[in-house]
Amino acid sequence: MKVLLASVLLLLAAAADLPAASRPNLVVIYTDDHGWPDIGCQGIYDDLETPHIDALAGSGVLATNGYSTAPQCVPSRAGLLVGRHQSKFGLESNPDPLDGFNAEQTIAERLKGVGYATAQIGKWHLGPFSEITDHGFDQVFYRGGEWANVSLEGEDRPAGHQPKPSGYHVINGGQAARSLIRRYHAEAKPFFLYFAPRAPHVPLDATAELLARFPGQMPERRRQALAMISAIDDAVGEIVAGLEETGLTGETLVFFIGDNGAPLKIHKADTPGGGPGWDGSLNAPLNGEKGMLSEGGIRVPYVVSWPGTIPGGQVYDHPLSSLDVAATIAGLAGLGDTEQLDGVNLIPFLSGAQKGPPHDLLTWRWVSQAAAREGRWKLLIGGDREYLYDLEADPGETANLIREHPEVASRLRRSLREWSQQLSRPGLPSGEMSDVWANYFDFYLDGKPAPPHRAAKSAAPAAEDGLRSWILRGGKMQDVAGALSITPAGRGRAFLARSGIKWNGPFEAVVELQSEEAGQVGISWRTREQRDFVPGQVATVEMKGEPDFQTIRIKVPAEGEVIHLRLLLPSGKSALRLISLEDGERTVHYR
Repeated sequence: MKVLLASVLLLLAAAADLPAASRPNLVVIYTDDHGWPDIGCQGIYDDLETPHIDALAGSGVLATNGYSTAPQCVPSRAGLLVGRHQSKFGLESNPDPLDGFNAEQTIAERLKGVGYATAQIGKWHLGPFSEITDHGFDQVFYRGGEWANVSLEGEDRPAGHQPKPSGYHVINGGQAARSLIRRYHAEAKPFFLYFAPRAPHVPLDATAELLARFPGQMPERRRQALAMISAIDDAVGEIVAGLEETGLTGETLVFFIGDNGAPLKIHKADTPGGGPGWDGSLNAPLNGEKGMLSEGGIRVPYVVSWPGTIPGGQVYDHPLSSLDVAATIAGLAGLGDTEQLDGVNLIPFLSGAQKGPPHDLLTWRWVSQAAAREGRWKLLIGGDREYLYDLEADPGETANLIREHPEVASRLRRSLREWSQQLSRPGLPSGEMSDVWANYFDFYLDGKPAPPHRAAKSAAPAAEDGLRSWILRGGKMQDVAGALSITPAGRGRAFLARSGIKWNGPFEAVVELQSEEAGQVGISWRTREQRDFVPGQVATVEMKGEPDFQTIRIKVPAEGEVIHLRLLLPSGKSALRLISLEDGERTVHYR
């Protein structure tokens, strides 16, 4: 073992002295809300068409126990790109501010510093797309080319919004990646491509041509997911073809990983249209879904390929983490000062040079949930509930063994607590889960009946000008003395959301709010051109903690037509009696 370790260290030391051109090329493909079983090589569902992904796995490793660091988009992407657990720099869930991420150095920045060409293609979700280049990416082809500084053919062009390209955004991303592979090869530069297709995440928008690949009776949302996953496969085929035609296959390490499990919304309702709800992807036989630290929320598709270095045809059962991507890249590219990274260089393990598991322990914390996996054992905490599972015997997390094995639960809880002291807000979660997550745990883990599907409820619509027309997330509220009393659930921040707004920015939001705890109040927004809220696109002001209502004015520097707003509330209990929007010409009050 000592000889092997010395050999590995010598290899890494030698890599640090290599010229950039001799280092391996690096491709990371990161899919979106993509259930663990939803690639053909898993051998679970036969309705999929993923020949290129399956071939990629056949050329390398299918990791059956690959994990994301969070059951949600923003934090998992931050952890992947930085190589440290995102809760260490304060980005634990989607609504958290991006200050910590912005202060970190991404793997793209580090690679750029040693001569790599770098490109980001597809979804970003870590701040304004105009700032992607600030995080180390030379070329940007955002969401199929809607914002870019490079063309579909790989040629530089002025950065900014571009006319919507013809073709499907996922496949466009694969074609742009192929063009950039040709370009970097011609320039004799090693490269790092980060391709993050927004699929099969909603909105479900597969083209008629893609949908036609999946005829027959099935839920329409499943058909959409299959079509979008097949588009991902087409894009993977473009990337692989680009490597083959440039002779770079044996010089390129490729990762294919999902960001978190599929959102099922418990009911898997096949609602019309492609908007919010079940995205058509599946997690079974794993239990749970996006938003849970159960296996269905965090175990994801995970494929690694490097022909000539990693033997092909492997099915690898030891647990791996998405944090291993940065650690592996850092080791191969000869980047120094890697001890702050939380992952493991996988090459000695996947090449067969080193036996045994890469990790003794994997840990998670997400809002009011936490989990730890040690070999076969997994401890899962949700609010004040605890579960212990033997994942080798019970990968579907159906039998809670915490009473049968209290000593195992105690050991894992102790390890989890020790690890949590390193996080930006130290400690294990405390407090109740929100109603949403409590319902998920009730249904998936405690075997209780599913709550009624929200679409089936009949209720009088809220008044257009009423505060009740805003939807509360992450808390509970009740009417008290002419105001809404709001209590956060768990340790996260509650927020109120209002869709269907048609308001041209910039404008000012006036909020009458009471809170005895000081903190930030913010407004985030989404324009008609934006499919999702953009992390970091938020205007905030500081609020004093006092017993009386305060009038808070927030200038919102939005551009274009705003269609969706969120009011981010301070931590702790608060009371709200007015939200007003003003632009100098008109005013709308919500009381």
